[in-house]
Amino acid sequence: MSSIHTLNAIKQHLVSLKFSAALEVLDQAVEKLENDEISPLEALESILAHEQSVRETRRVKTQLRTSRLLQHKTLDTFDFSFQPTLDKQRVMTLAELGFIARQQAIHLLGPPGVGKTHLAIALGILAVKAGHAVYFTTLSDLIAYLTKAERENNLAARLRYVNRAPLLIIDEVGYLPIEKNGANLFFQLVNARYEKGATILTSNRGFKEWGEIFGDNVIAAALLDRLLHKANVMEIAGNSYRLREHADLIPESLKRGGANEEKPIKRKPGRPKKIAVPTEPSGS
Repeated sequence: MSSIHTLNAIKQHLVSLKFSAALEVLDQAVEKLENDEISPLEALESILAHEQSVRETRRVKTQLRTSRLLQHKTLDTFDFSFQPTLDKQRVMTLAELGFIARQQAIHLLGPPGVGKTHLAIALGILAVKAGHAVYFTTLSDLIAYLTKAERENNLAARLRYVNRAPLLIIDEVGYLPIEKNGANLFFQLVNARYEKGATILTSNRGFKEWGEIFGDNVIAAALLDRLLHKANVMEIAGNSYRLREHADLIPESLKRGGANEEKPIKRKPGRPKKIAVPTEPSGS
């Protein structure tokens, strides 16, 4: 068989195998091989490496879309100098993604604009690139999703769908009040996920305010009992990055979340101290 026939046969094999990216660089690799610029093994490696790279890029794009991570945020673009209260080393440790295997909860707390969502998305993107499935949502969207599922008698299946991701990111906890039924639905999700998956939560409210957020101290206590066990709490006490160019126009009481803002509870490692509650909500 001539070289031309052999090359055409290889192209047909690549088409059959759906190696379209490898097909794109095959002629270039063969030309370098004929000019003694690379060895046969190097030619084969370059072709397969290009195919793998294109497939990986496609996989990441698809997974980011499925994960609802539609904004592109990275740790490289986060301005740590603007938030000096944030421990960069702790963030970089989180970027190693060990918390996913440990099924930990990560709480990113602070007033609006300090970069909580940026960090959460950046960690989510790193997780996707590492091969983990991720599900990103705001708390209000999550409650609406579960409420609709309950109304359609499909709640159990939707809870399994959300919780199957090794990493769940819940943004904007506390920005909007949650009705009692929504709080109960959220508890069912958290309870089903407890010690079975990692969770990142961002919030502009302290833990002492969760009773107000969820409209029920009992549910709030049950949620915190699970979400603070083995948790990593990071507070960003800076000003809004988005408003940095207009900082002089913002009252001081609003720059850091308001005059009545409560600092998050600093907890030692391990399961948090039990909160005395009369009863646990149904489904616990």
